[in-house]
Amino acid sequence: MRPRQWIKNALVIGAAGAAGALGSDHVFLRVGLACLAFCLLASGVYAINDVRDVNEDRLHPRKRRRPIAAGELSERAGITLGVGLLVGGLALCAAVRPLLLLVGFGYAALTVSYTLVWRRVLFFDLVAIAGGFVLRAVAGGVAAPVTLSKWFLVVISAAAVLVAAGKRRAELTRTTLGGEARRDVLERYTHQLLDVILVGSAAIALFAYAMWAFAIPSVDGLPWRPLTLIPFAACIARYGVLVARGGGETPEDLVISDRWLLVAGLTWLVVFALGVHAAG
Repeated sequence: MRPRQWIKNALVIGAAGAAGALGSDHVFLRVGLACLAFCLLASGVYAINDVRDVNEDRLHPRKRRRPIAAGELSERAGITLGVGLLVGGLALCAAVRPLLLLVGFGYAALTVSYTLVWRRVLFFDLVAIAGGFVLRAVAGGVAAPVTLSKWFLVVISAAAVLVAAGKRRAELTRTTLGGEARRDVLERYTHQLLDVILVGSAAIALFAYAMWAFAIPSVDGLPWRPLTLIPFAACIARYGVLVARGGGETPEDLVISDRWLLVAGLTWLVVFALGVHAAG
């Protein structure tokens, strides 16, 4: 079920948090249930993915320890678990709001199709990963409900492409240095191409974030939103440095384990929360 990767579902809370709506009637409960639903959906896809990639995972230095690849769980049990989690996640989406069920179904369809098809198609694999992050953010907006800023969605999309390209770059570096077998799509990527995507997506994320931040330059005389641009840029820069060093194959581990990335992220969160509080 990969609970360490549930950190990605914090994006479900992002839209309502950015709008300062979490304190409104029942919003926190609805968004919390939506976040739980997406944890179930993601874990269902992970289980199915582990069955689909069992032979490939057995050749991987880290993934070979996953329960199905290690023979601790049968493939049939993995499929049963995956389908059960998907059904449970969709049912919870429906209980929150009917429209959230549509978003949840779209997320499940996209991520399952990524496992079966898109992860093997050049560029489409990056787009599919980015789409999963965007749908998480949309789910939070639907659950609240709040209107999503176009710049918010652009930032999420660009940052997601950055993470996906960093993941592919780390995989390419590891398999090149170790002389290991690699998935077909990696044969069509190069470090130079991935570096261009990384720089481009980082630039788009920073530009879109700046457009969002300076749309409201001050609250009570203080530039809260523009100030958040500094730690946000620090997060992007630090992540880029870590990817250049070969990190990023497991983004959630990178975020949790790097001290400077954590400091920049927490600084952004504090300044952002202060700005939301001041605006409220």
